[in-house]
Amino acid sequence: MNICVIGTGYVGLVTGCVFSDLGNDVICVDKNPEKVAMLRRGEMPIYEPGLEELVKRNVDDKRLSFTEDVASAVENSEVVFICVGTPPLPSGDPDMSFIQECAKTIAASLNRYKVIVNKSTVPVGTGDMVREIIETNRRRPVDFDVVSNPEFLREGSAIKDTLEPDRIVIGAPNKLVAMKILELYAPLERPMIITDVASAEMIKYASNAFLATKISFANSIANICDAVGADVIQVIKGMGMDQRIGSAFLNAGLGYGGSCFPKDSSALLRTAEKNGFDFALLRAVIEVNKDMPIRFIDRMRTAMDGSFKGKTIGVLGLAFKPNTDDMRDAKSVEIIASLLADGATVKAYDPIAIENTRPIFPQITYTKNAYDAAEGADALVIVTEWNEFKLLNMEKIHDSMAKPLIFDGRNIYDPVKLRRTGFEYHCVGRTTAQLLTR
Repeated sequence: MNICVIGTGYVGLVTGCVFSDLGNDVICVDKNPEKVAMLRRGEMPIYEPGLEELVKRNVDDKRLSFTEDVASAVENSEVVFICVGTPPLPSGDPDMSFIQECAKTIAASLNRYKVIVNKSTVPVGTGDMVREIIETNRRRPVDFDVVSNPEFLREGSAIKDTLEPDRIVIGAPNKLVAMKILELYAPLERPMIITDVASAEMIKYASNAFLATKISFANSIANICDAVGADVIQVIKGMGMDQRIGSAFLNAGLGYGGSCFPKDSSALLRTAEKNGFDFALLRAVIEVNKDMPIRFIDRMRTAMDGSFKGKTIGVLGLAFKPNTDDMRDAKSVEIIASLLADGATVKAYDPIAIENTRPIFPQITYTKNAYDAAEGADALVIVTEWNEFKLLNMEKIHDSMAKPLIFDGRNIYDPVKLRRTGFEYHCVGRTTAQLLTR
């Protein structure tokens, strides 16, 4: 099948690569000429494990190509995927301008029947909006259909999530159109659900908001554990073993970030408000998430005699999660900004995300490894739970620091072992008094 994918971000690039790997001819379109040139050279604009190899294989086999010419790409395709960004506006609503621009461009290039598939995360009603824009702006009386096919990719495992999804959701106006998209996904042999367009759009928002709720719930439990002397790790383990609850996304720490959970939770809350429903639960989820870094910074400040001024702080982890270089809503940004505002000197290390962080904080020192970040530091802060941080030689870290003080925002270390090594150790939901009794 001939496919056009508009947008070469995480969703668009991974979608295009996987469909080409399944034997389709895919044209990925981006209006940024530098990005297109990079992709043609085999250079990736984003970090995603396995992506570079997947792109190279399918480009070499001539199933995958990149262009700025959206008109030609649309004209030569049977199915057009919209994979552009919907960043949040100050109001919490998603910015729909890129979707609207795509719809107008597609309308101008319609030359025969096509299925327009919206893969971007969008509010309920977007399918109708896209249809109306295309109908209003098309130059020929050509028929088309609009489908919602939300993605459920996790950065860092996007290729695996595309090849082995938990479910494939197809929101279509009729069964005939749904079968066209089902045919594309059939080689994956994964569970599929066919719904109306509005329900498919809602499934994406509801899914991400629920996962955000699990994270904020775990963090709320952690805050209570701090107060009563319980260990949130053991509490969550006991909860997660209940099959009705499950352990996924039930982790205490600094809260959620990235391109999806913050944006989608706010967008769903705005949808509820616009339709007269007071979604108090989701509002609380968002507030808990905003509060976690603030509580953590306050705890750091208290442990460091009330101020960071004149102190050197090592920060391990910059990206919002491991296995990505994405800095969108990364907790490191808020923590580093607070440290700098209070007069601290900051040294930071991340295996992948340093280059994306430099424009945000050009004034801090970036180190080659975690050991350099810890050397001479008055405290070390764990912000992102990269696996390599879990395997550090902590005796070496202890001996190199000015003060053996660790603030673990992701609970990646064994508190008892660190205390025996000589560290003063602070984490989330595991009180000092309770840990000292072990």
